[in-house]
Amino acid sequence: MTDATASTDASVVRAFLDSHAPFDRLPRALQRYFREHCERCDYTAGTIILEPSTQPAAYFYLIVEGQVRAERPGGERFELGPGDNFPMAAMVGQRATRTVYRAGTPAKCLRIPRTTFEHLISESPIFRDYCLRGVSGLLDQVQQDIQHRAAGNLGGDTTMDTPLGELMNARPLTCEAQISVRDAVAAMHSRKVGSVLVTDPEERPRGIFTLHDLRSVVADGSHLDESLASVMTREPITLDVKTYAFEAVVEMARHHIRHMIVTDQGGRLAGVISERDIFALQRINLVHLTRSITGAEDVDALVLARGQVGALIDSMMAHGAGVEQITRIITLLNDRTVTRAIELVLAERGDPGVPFTWIAFGSEGRREQTRVTDQDNGILFDPGGETPEAVRERLLPLARRINEVLDACGFALCTGNVMASNPGLCLSFEEWEATFRRLVGSATPENVLHSTIYFDFRPVWGDLATGEALQRRVVELAASNSVFLHTLASNCMAIKPPLGVFRDFVTDRDDDGVHRLDLKVRGLTPFVDAARVLALQAGIADGHTQTRFRELVRAGVLTPEDAGAFERSFAFVQLLRMREHQYQSTSGDRMGNRLDPEGVNPMDRRILKEAFREARRLHKKLEVRFQL
Repeated sequence: MTDATASTDASVVRAFLDSHAPFDRLPRALQRYFREHCERCDYTAGTIILEPSTQPAAYFYLIVEGQVRAERPGGERFELGPGDNFPMAAMVGQRATRTVYRAGTPAKCLRIPRTTFEHLISESPIFRDYCLRGVSGLLDQVQQDIQHRAAGNLGGDTTMDTPLGELMNARPLTCEAQISVRDAVAAMHSRKVGSVLVTDPEERPRGIFTLHDLRSVVADGSHLDESLASVMTREPITLDVKTYAFEAVVEMARHHIRHMIVTDQGGRLAGVISERDIFALQRINLVHLTRSITGAEDVDALVLARGQVGALIDSMMAHGAGVEQITRIITLLNDRTVTRAIELVLAERGDPGVPFTWIAFGSEGRREQTRVTDQDNGILFDPGGETPEAVRERLLPLARRINEVLDACGFALCTGNVMASNPGLCLSFEEWEATFRRLVGSATPENVLHSTIYFDFRPVWGDLATGEALQRRVVELAASNSVFLHTLASNCMAIKPPLGVFRDFVTDRDDDGVHRLDLKVRGLTPFVDAARVLALQAGIADGHTQTRFRELVRAGVLTPEDAGAFERSFAFVQLLRMREHQYQSTSGDRMGNRLDPEGVNPMDRRILKEAFREARRLHKKLEVRFQL
């Protein structure tokens, strides 16, 4: 190694520490310790800074300016820039580096000796976490920053990640089941609460009665002197104290309820929380929006209700809600929209006289839709004693009308005609099974490439049990065909993570002359495709990408550390995509998935590079597992 210059420059060190995570969060004493023990090194282009040897790495390097090119055994190359560091794994593992690091341009680095590195690890949990988890560990900081900004902008510090145990009323009103409705309502009025709970001798919830139930009692002409047991909701839905607020929001919206009973880990009553409690803190009225969608009297009303979804997503992002939380709630709203669209069309056109199930493919099937989405759907039906052709003839006009209604609601018609109105996607169980058997059996690269969307599906409306049975059958077919899985894994390699060898990202030039990358195709697809093939091989039916990673840990396919890194990386790319949609919506631009990486702030840019490196590492695992 040849240094052009080697010196101590306090101003350079201080500026670097103040502007790069996690060093900006080190205590001042540790920052001062860092400054006192670091050295600034300047390198000319082409200089080898560090290379493999027989001795453990002696220094930890931080790049201040310029580019450093790294080459690993086997020919893998990548580029590091300002804010990046090396050789982290060698320092943590107390071993020699296996990578050659060379200045790609004139470069300025800070370096600290091993003793200083080890002191920082021992004294700073923040630095230790960063060293053990890499840049992906900074995702927590990004999320915290979003939440802190939201608290300042919206005047509250409660987030959707708050456990119910911290939000609930820990002294809910309870009574015996034998008291009269009149006495129960009097007690509710006295306590100024909207619900009363009935528990068994072990304090386990056995019923709930609310003011909403009271309206039903009056409307039905029931007598107020009847026992509470005769009118209460039995075996009510409960969540435990560790459940996050966003889970309660989803469950309350799903079941059309205004109160959620909270239990301890043993199932005993701990408290109750109302939609008012959550929405007063969050200003996110999901239940109201869900009711507007499910109660829409016609297509125009449904379209109007859907117009509020964007504002809800913006509000959730402003409150720092995580990607998985947001996509789950989007899925809930989308499913409700599909359900209401089908109900309105059936009321308009009449019952076709045959049971059918509406199934979703692609991102909707994976429960990963954002505000920019098109339609990917199909129909599964039971022909009964009729021929499939006769049933299909009755269902296709309905399917076409449903697709039109969904298009009016903002779900664009699929340009590839992956829709229920396509006769090839309106099939009986036997026809669907034959279709998937053919896709699995004729595993040519072309067939597999065009059929991957069909392997991420779930039932949304109708006979859900039959849809789930088809889903399990498809997984069985795929898991039992090694040739299909090998071809599917090989096709995963067709879309490479957009990392450049000599620059940060691989981009394409758009019509306006700006070089952008596609966050959906190039950013998310490597994770989605790899998770799909590994899940199918392991017999995992759930199509949600992050859930697939977790299930792959249980199946012994991935380590918890690897799965966690892949999950966080996928979530960050999805978060950038959602942010871009938000910016486009605010500015009135056409919404899409293309991002100019030059417009991304330094921390996000740094994490994005690390996320793409994780996608590349996931591809390497596929190559080894399937011997590609």
